[in-house]
Amino acid sequence: MKKKNKQKSTKLAASDLQKIGFPAGKPLGTALNIIHTYYTDLGKNHQIELLQDVMAAPDQYQLHATLGPLAQAILARNETKPVDLKQERQEYKVYGAEGIQEGAFQQMEIAMCLPVTHAGALMPDAHQGYGLPIGGVLATLNAVIPYGVGVDIGCRMSMSIYDIHHGFLNKNREELKKMLMDNTRFGFTSFKKPMYHEVMDRHEFSEIPIVHELKDRAYQQLGTSGGGNHFVEFGTVEIQDANNEFGLPLGTYLSVLSHSGSRGLGANIAGYYTKVAMDVCRLPLEAKHLAWLDLDTEAGQEYWMAMNLAGDYASACHHQIHQRLSAALGTEPMATIENHHNFAWKEKDAKGREVIVHRKGATPAGKGVLGIIPGSMATPGFIVRGKGDPASLNSASHGAGRVMSRTQAQKTLSLPDVQKQLKKAGIEVIGSSLDEAPMVYKDIHKVMASQEDLVEIVGTFQPKIVRMNGDEKYMEVD
Repeated sequence: MKKKNKQKSTKLAASDLQKIGFPAGKPLGTALNIIHTYYTDLGKNHQIELLQDVMAAPDQYQLHATLGPLAQAILARNETKPVDLKQERQEYKVYGAEGIQEGAFQQMEIAMCLPVTHAGALMPDAHQGYGLPIGGVLATLNAVIPYGVGVDIGCRMSMSIYDIHHGFLNKNREELKKMLMDNTRFGFTSFKKPMYHEVMDRHEFSEIPIVHELKDRAYQQLGTSGGGNHFVEFGTVEIQDANNEFGLPLGTYLSVLSHSGSRGLGANIAGYYTKVAMDVCRLPLEAKHLAWLDLDTEAGQEYWMAMNLAGDYASACHHQIHQRLSAALGTEPMATIENHHNFAWKEKDAKGREVIVHRKGATPAGKGVLGIIPGSMATPGFIVRGKGDPASLNSASHGAGRVMSRTQAQKTLSLPDVQKQLKKAGIEVIGSSLDEAPMVYKDIHKVMASQEDLVEIVGTFQPKIVRMNGDEKYMEVD
């Protein structure tokens, strides 16, 4: 049977305009509204040619009956004035400085010179990223920085703890591995029939043009995990705090832990609104990825809604992963924990002033707030309770943090050596590659020691069967 060729859409979309370098933000949204209202009789190529004419000479179209608003939006963008950084940076707190890359410090120094910056902190797992370093926490005044949030918007940890003795795991390894294979998908693969979730009915999918175009892809990826350091794993949790919030007796339990984010939905929202921010906030070259959106503007409000949608979508994916695995286990969890990073929150500072707190690869750690800080595929993770330290902006690390880039790992690590370490640790890995090997990460115990003022440990998670993106046989131990 021959496969049917997928027909290309004849309706002009934001992606069509992005390909020709059309200005993002208000000009793009205005262009789509005008085309879909007044020029539906033109073919797509003619529509694009018309918009290119306006883009090339907007001053000639300012008084045009239908194209005038578009010309004015383009002219307003072109007249945007450069933004200067502050001459003196604000002070910020650093945790675990001895283990942090120089590049992360440099990025944080620049972030602390932004005119909208209110406060900042650097977590012990920090390393260099784009714009704000991964592990960077930044509070701003009425402004949101898309690259301060990160590309994988709302990336999070989720854990289910079951009333199943930990000895079950060693006796049923093959069955549990099959559960992971049957009930999880990574990277570009997805389920043939995604499960329904109410997040797909959200109004943002119809009200925000760029988000509307991402809905079909988001539905296809529902309940799946990304590549890179994302995982779903069976392991054991040892509850160490008798006064834990779950009412669980001290002991060791079977657990599922997952780490993933908002997939293509979040990545495309981040990419689009970063371009919008860079158009309206012209920073010096070294700070360009820290361009922000004023929350009083239409673009700022759009991004805020889209960011929250992406965060809720990421949560929905985790809930479906755990729902599938709970069904496979034939039981419901006794306790669940979930926290996200790569997000921005509206919070109050010590004086009661509202600030926008960006946690790019940082865990919320307000007083009494529960979270999960993982290590690597061969080292423990921790259930933690925040202490609410104001100096850290109520934050903690989101993991161990990398000490080796992906490229460096692929060039320098040996597969047999990695397999040997995994076997010694009693870990089975399905998928993954050398760039996620245990030795590319910092010592999680040193990271935790650097943030004793930020969190207290409620329980310890030990991974046992790990599934990540990639060839299913690649990292398995003989």
